[in-house]
Amino acid sequence: MSTETLQSARAMHRSYQMSASKVREVLDLIRGESVVNAMARLSLTERGAAEVVAKLLRSAVANAANLYGLPPEELYVSETFANEGATLKRFRPRARGRAGRIRKRTSHIVIEVQRLSEDELRRLREKSRDNASGRRASRVRSSRGEGPSASPKVKVTQENEVESSASVSESVEIPEDMLAPEHQEVEVKESNGVETVIDGEEEKN
Repeated sequence: MSTETLQSARAMHRSYQMSASKVREVLDLIRGESVVNAMARLSLTERGAAEVVAKLLRSAVANAANLYGLPPEELYVSETFANEGATLKRFRPRARGRAGRIRKRTSHIVIEVQRLSEDELRRLREKSRDNASGRRASRVRSSRGEGPSASPKVKVTQENEVESSASVSESVEIPEDMLAPEHQEVEVKESNGVETVIDGEEEKN
């Protein structure tokens, strides 16, 4: 026997009261996936057989841990199948004293988990190590204020203040009614030889 054959475990559920075709639709989602991904998919699957398949997968993982001491991170779903079980025959009363046949189908579900190869395990370890180092680096950057979430630092210098005040003074226009009297225009009117000076304060006739 090979090492991979020895490091595999299975779990079986016999006479589950659901047709084998309905169970196969759920089993096709997890076949060939790692145990972690398979459990995540089953938790999001809204099918009647998803719950019993998840329980059966946890049982297979527990068997692998008890037999070979393998953690769930090193296992994947190597084989899944559902065979037809015994069909329970029931009858339903119909019109004119007749009876309609009811077939309650059952299925036998088998899930087998197996240890990943050395190359796949090495790739998983490198990927998890890279993810951990990336998370650590992002935490360090955020703590130092260098990350994207850190607030930008604003430096205000005296030259910027002078330039900003100059630009504001050049762009503002002062209305005529706010000027001092010495800056206002003086209008001189002549009527009948009498000179009148109008500047808002004095008037001579």
